[in-house]
Amino acid sequence: MNRFADQVAVVTGAGRGIGQAIAGRFAAEGAKVAVISRTQENAQATADNLNRERSETARAYAVDVANAEAVATVCAQIVKDFGQVTVLVNNAGITRDRLSMRMSEEDWDTVVDTNLKGAFHFIQNLQRPMMKQHYGRIINITSISGLVGQAGQVNYSASKAGLIGLTKALAKEVAGRQVTVNAVAPGFITTDMTKELPEAVRQQMLDHIPLRSFGEAADVASAVAFLASKEAKYITGQVLTVDGGLAM
Repeated sequence: MNRFADQVAVVTGAGRGIGQAIAGRFAAEGAKVAVISRTQENAQATADNLNRERSETARAYAVDVANAEAVATVCAQIVKDFGQVTVLVNNAGITRDRLSMRMSEEDWDTVVDTNLKGAFHFIQNLQRPMMKQHYGRIINITSISGLVGQAGQVNYSASKAGLIGLTKALAKEVAGRQVTVNAVAPGFITTDMTKELPEAVRQQMLDHIPLRSFGEAADVASAVAFLASKEAKYITGQVLTVDGGLAM
């Protein structure tokens, strides 16, 4: 299936985990992919893997998404390299978990600047070419933590809830140019980041998941691919949860 032939997808946080799976899904379905990661090493590793499957499919870009000037430079280079951008997936995200009474201002700022402001930076730089071509798909990776909240994650939950608000407001701004904006809210997905959680926490989460299993990065990638496809042309401003029923 080549649903994304002749399209260009920009995926942030694509050096590993969910972002890497999303980048792989777009490449497998015919898209050119701009692989974004904080480090050139991680970005290049993902791009190299994609290019082994399909030559000249992916290019690697290293940037701190919280740095507005650096993001503007990278986005301009992406448009120059590929000629267009049709899909933007804002997946870059970090955690700095701690109870609110003990959370430092630095931990708050770092998480919000990366998870929320980072998405805004890419949107601001890439929405204009999408609007000019009267076509685009923007998909923000939020979290069930942004829907129901998690103790010890006030910074992360706030940033992910902010992404939901951003999604809905932006969807109204750009709809007239046939650009859709949606969000995907993963639940407990097995990644390098979630593997760091204590086993007791993992078991507690599992006990509350109606499907009694953890999700995989490919599950999130499938949801993103649907929202980015032409089949989803009449869907905008929505949040699709991929959580096994956890947030019901």
